[in-house]
Amino acid sequence: MKSIFISLMFLIATNSLAQEAGKAGELLRNEASKTEIGSVNNKKSDIKNNNNSGFRNQDNKGFRTNDLQYQWNQEYGYSEVFLRIPEQGFFSVEIGDQFISNNSGKFRFFDLPAGRIPVSIYESGYLLYRTTLNVRNNSRLVLDFFTTEGLFLLDSYPVQSYGFNSWNDVWNNSYGNYGNLNYPNVMDNQTFQQFMNTMKKDAWFDDKKIAFINQQGRHAMFTSEQISILVKDLSFDKNKLALAKSLFSKCVDKQKYFVVYDAFDFESSKRELMDFISKL
Repeated sequence: MKSIFISLMFLIATNSLAQEAGKAGELLRNEASKTEIGSVNNKKSDIKNNNNSGFRNQDNKGFRTNDLQYQWNQEYGYSEVFLRIPEQGFFSVEIGDQFISNNSGKFRFFDLPAGRIPVSIYESGYLLYRTTLNVRNNSRLVLDFFTTEGLFLLDSYPVQSYGFNSWNDVWNNSYGNYGNLNYPNVMDNQTFQQFMNTMKKDAWFDDKKIAFINQQGRHAMFTSEQISILVKDLSFDKNKLALAKSLFSKCVDKQKYFVVYDAFDFESSKRELMDFISKL
């Protein structure tokens, strides 16, 4: 009898400590109507999408034209949504113009714009749930969905830096030809030469030149080749080193910053700049 009582108490304690669906977070109301619930998600490419949502797949007829328009530096959005479905089954989640299907139960959405974004959840192609998320810029929403309980917003976190200034840098830095990419705030060769001519006319000494360059650097970015020319134009290595360090953050092709080393007269200055960059 005693052993039965102990077992019963153990089961009660285990159940009381177990995580229960729908007991954490804020329940988001299901906005799908009764007639929509259970309808098939028809994602055919020949269906014209007439909406004013601002998402990128508007009026997609499933074919391309010869007049391709490249968007090298479009800043679409930096918000994220992480959604989990801890149940077995094949689910699909649609947020804005992004659509993910898998049976892992984990759905991670990146590059979302801030604002009100619709989210729909399907199981085996059939609509289960629809609601609207309020996404803030540079934030990550974390949600759980239970088929019997609904969608719960657990928390919102600030998106931490990924180690670069812009997602576009991951791709664009590989090209090197920033004039063709319309990289923001980078002077073309003609403008840079005008800048150099003006600096040499108005600034004779290193301190004046550095002040002139730093003033321009508040509103512009430089390539490594341009920085090498600016550093080489100074007279003293200590000033060259200070300028090379300060302009590293303003360089758009940091993987080529080694060309700046040739602007120094002394090997010790080159090593100090290398050490400075390696510690960043």
